[in-house]
Amino acid sequence: MAIDRIFKDEASEEKGERARMASFVGAMAIADLVKTTLGPKGMDKILQSTGRGREVTVTNDGATILKSLHIDNPAAKVLVDISKVQDDEVGDGTTSVVVLAGELLREAEKLVAAKIHPMTIISGFRMAAECARNALLKKVMDNKENAEKFKSDLMKIARTTLSSKILSQDKEHFAQLAVDAVMRLKGSTNLESIQIIKKPGGSLMDSFLDEGFILDKKIGIGQPKRIENANILVANTAMDTDKVKIYGARVRVDSMTRAAEIEGAEKQKMREKVQKIIGHGINCFVNRQLIYNFPEELFADAGVLAIEHADFDGIERLALVTGGEIASTFDNPESVKLGHCKLIEEIMIGEDRLIHFSGVELGQACTIVLRGASHHVLDEAERSMHDALCVLSQTVNDSRVLLGGGWPEMVMAKDVDELARKTPGKKSHAIDAFSRALIAIPTTIADNAGLDSAELIAQLRAEHQKEGCPAGIDVISGSVGDMAELGISEAFKVKQAVLLSATEAAEMILRVDEIITCAPRRREDRM
Repeated sequence: MAIDRIFKDEASEEKGERARMASFVGAMAIADLVKTTLGPKGMDKILQSTGRGREVTVTNDGATILKSLHIDNPAAKVLVDISKVQDDEVGDGTTSVVVLAGELLREAEKLVAAKIHPMTIISGFRMAAECARNALLKKVMDNKENAEKFKSDLMKIARTTLSSKILSQDKEHFAQLAVDAVMRLKGSTNLESIQIIKKPGGSLMDSFLDEGFILDKKIGIGQPKRIENANILVANTAMDTDKVKIYGARVRVDSMTRAAEIEGAEKQKMREKVQKIIGHGINCFVNRQLIYNFPEELFADAGVLAIEHADFDGIERLALVTGGEIASTFDNPESVKLGHCKLIEEIMIGEDRLIHFSGVELGQACTIVLRGASHHVLDEAERSMHDALCVLSQTVNDSRVLLGGGWPEMVMAKDVDELARKTPGKKSHAIDAFSRALIAIPTTIADNAGLDSAELIAQLRAEHQKEGCPAGIDVISGSVGDMAELGISEAFKVKQAVLLSATEAAEMILRVDEIITCAPRRREDRM
């Protein structure tokens, strides 16, 4: 007797061909969605939230677009996931990785239709990915030993990364900012010590790099506006107990003098706490929580600069760069680690006053102040800057560099093509398909720039038959250009991550032959 159903009513399953089609279609739809944002002439997307604020984000960053989408298709979620990992790992190439995975699945769909087994396709893709990686390894340049050349490589990578973002008009200025900030890190990939502050007003060209740390707060009334050789105590403690908290407290008194005594006792308690804090030998106190008027007065009288309500990221970063630790109890001064810096002063940026800490303990610390016409422009500028900083900090560690502009894809495709000709059996079809998927990236770059992609790719392919050819797509002149001369470079680590992640994601989706959607669990009616 055949069993018709083994699932509950609301569960559903799709098998074999239908499941595979659903996976392919979902993944290709996601790839097509972000495809138009690829390359220097890629377009932006507006993302509008349906929440209360109806917030609007304008971006062409693949990872930002994809993580804002609510997706139902399981295969599409795999692609969203790889773009997020790419963003966390190397910062750039988030669109390329999704486009490449989508193209691999588009090619795989044709092979499955031609009755080639998915496992054969996967095996071919694996061989092709290995061959492509080796092709890149043969062509990498590494100028780590020559500081001058290495800095010029970093500048080229920063310019190439920024040329597909909102900052492309002023990429020279921002590339210099990003390279200077990363060079200060001296090989560390911890971007925590580079702070980015956004201040509306002025133009993007007014953005600058400041050595030191800037806290987005004002200095209180009657407090010193400038402190040299500061000892800083960073704390997260309540400084508002100088008043009786009426809420939830019940105090019965038989006269007003008693109420005054309680207030006096509260004030005394606060006074003792302030004395303990000042007893650490500090001249600057930064608190995560509010500081009420009475303790603020006491700090001002003692000549201590008190900064209240510093946001949590702000004080964590401040503790990191000044070399202190966040304290919450003050009974043992010797166990509290203070932060130090040479100078604290108030500065003006546009209309706003901010507090500037210079000569901080962690010499790598710096602040990039972004100016711009609106919050949307600044948010996108921050994302672009973050991508550039991530790529550069990774390149400082792994200094191998490649040319850009579709050159790596053509180099890989040429070697993969040769491998396909040598490989017997059905695998050769899969390897050939991999080569076609790689060429889809320069094709998309050309299409997005409104160029004739078929003509350009044919020319590129002919050029790449010559040994050591540096040809790629020059979208500015709309022709095939010399990438070495134009200074278009990319980090090897980014390209390698794109290649391997896209291949693995395509493999994973190809293996699927059944999609089971489970029924939601019902809560039992309890009487």
